[in-house]
Amino acid sequence: MDVTSLFSACLIALISVFVLLGALALIMKLITVVFPDRVASMDPVLVAAISTAVASMYPGARVTRIEEE
Repeated sequence: MDVTSLFSACLIALISVFVLLGALALIMKLITVVFPDRVASMDPVLVAAISTAVASMYPGARVTRIEEE
C-alpha cells in the first residue's frame, strides 16, 4: 500500500465520521424538537436520598430547596 492510498483511506474515513456525526446530531435535534422535555417533578425517593445524605454528613442540617445545576 503506497502513501497516497493510505492518506486517501484516512481522509475518507475522517470525512465519513464527520458526516455520520453531523447526521446523528441533526437526528437528535429533530427528536428533541418533536418530543420536548417534560416539566420535571421531584421524585420522592430522590428527595429522601438527598435528605438522608445531608443529614448523615451534617447532623442537624435540613434540606430546604433542591435545584438541578
